Amino acid sequence: MLFLLHSATIQPADVWIGQLFDANCADTHQELQRYDDCVPGAQTAAFSLQVSGRMLKLDAGGNRKAVQAWKNYMQETRPIDPDIETKAVTAIVEGTVNGDEIKVGSIELR
Repeated sequence: MLFLLHSATIQPADVWIGQLFDANCADTHQELQRYDDCVPGAQTAAFSLQVSGRMLKLDAGGNRKAVQAWKNYMQETRPIDPDIETKAVTAIVEGTVNGDEIKVGSIELR
């Protein structure tokens, strides 16, 4: 009996910590690199993470995770800080980067 072993190369995930932005807004402000008006909101469906001056777009699955994380973050934080919707949010993202996109494994907002 002959057994073939197939080994898949699994790329380890990295942890990225940065500021979370509305990706569509960040795209329109890219030339000036001023993202003060790009804080995510309730209608944000596409997100970018700025890490050390580099803007990384979240993949489709990451955007879905970010939408849920944003909703949870707002529910937990709004009673403590009613102005939270206008403030920058820090994201801790575990994932792998390919070009300017990050394939998100998990996301936590602070």
